[in-house]
Amino acid sequence: MSANDAPRAPQPSATYDSAFLKACRREPVPHTPVWFMRQAGRSLPEYRKVREGVPMLESCTRPELVCEITLQPVRRHGVDAAIYYSDIVVPLKAIGVDLDIKPGVGPVVGHPIRTRADLAQLRDLTPEDVSYVTEAIGLLTRELGGTPLIGFAGAPFTLASYLVEGGPSRTYENAKAMMYGDPELWADLLDRLADITAAFLKVQIEAGASAVQLFDSWAGALAPVDYRRSVLPASAKVFEAVAGYGVPRIHFGVGTGELLGLMGEAGADVVGVDWRVPLDEAARRVGPGKALQGNLDPTVLFAPTEAVEAKTREVLDSAAGLEGHVFNLGHGVMPSTDPDALTRLVEYVHTRTTR
Repeated sequence: MSANDAPRAPQPSATYDSAFLKACRREPVPHTPVWFMRQAGRSLPEYRKVREGVPMLESCTRPELVCEITLQPVRRHGVDAAIYYSDIVVPLKAIGVDLDIKPGVGPVVGHPIRTRADLAQLRDLTPEDVSYVTEAIGLLTRELGGTPLIGFAGAPFTLASYLVEGGPSRTYENAKAMMYGDPELWADLLDRLADITAAFLKVQIEAGASAVQLFDSWAGALAPVDYRRSVLPASAKVFEAVAGYGVPRIHFGVGTGELLGLMGEAGADVVGVDWRVPLDEAARRVGPGKALQGNLDPTVLFAPTEAVEAKTREVLDSAAGLEGHVFNLGHGVMPSTDPDALTRLVEYVHTRTTR
């Protein structure tokens, strides 16, 4: 079955007309919608309380806990969309890859992929592998009502970086060595990861997610020519695989100012922009036909309220001419952020942009 023949998930009418989904479709909105990456996370005391003593990956497999954590920022901040609580390595863990998330370090892989034989670790992902995702999203969509739920997954390049390096890296020397030195193995690795990622997103959409975001967190480490040749085809395969469902697809990376046009070419409906490029310039780089998401610097939230509002106005003014704009930070919420600053920010954006 081709991607375009994929069954369409029914769009719940209550979420279809939400400000968030309208902005993603580049339609007129009653106000600029707001959500935050890592909004269901370490900045919330209620999150820390329910996660106490529960390892990260285990928390992602408990449907009731996933539901509670996902709902917390919606209740507290009044954001326009929830994002499913999970981690980009969840589908890898689900198919049996030997990995764990170590506190203070991040994902650590027991047997890094360095040879063709190592690809055997990556079997296909089935819905049964992540049945807890289907259950959790069922709980969430009943609770959220008219608030859309965003599903998400890690992009093939970022997943490959963890798998080849064996953990987080600042230089990606092993991943880039494979990309440059054994391009066939690299292409096969990313192609296999594209299939796993697409399967994971399909599970979320079919369970009721109203939109999906592909996080290519580390794509900013690449030159444009390398991204186009060695990464874009796999990301495009993911977006094409879920195109038939008709839900908005968002693409985000950090430090990707030079890649924004290429990331748009990969097939997303919305391109996320970090804080380094103003949104009007980002729109020029991405080109017409795409909504943009972003892009307040997360560290601004540590400044006094007046300064936060001033910087927020700069973002909103830069977005004034866009076809569609979803307000977000330029990366995730930092753990020591005051939750009240986020609540005030949501209210300020809503008030200032009410049509």
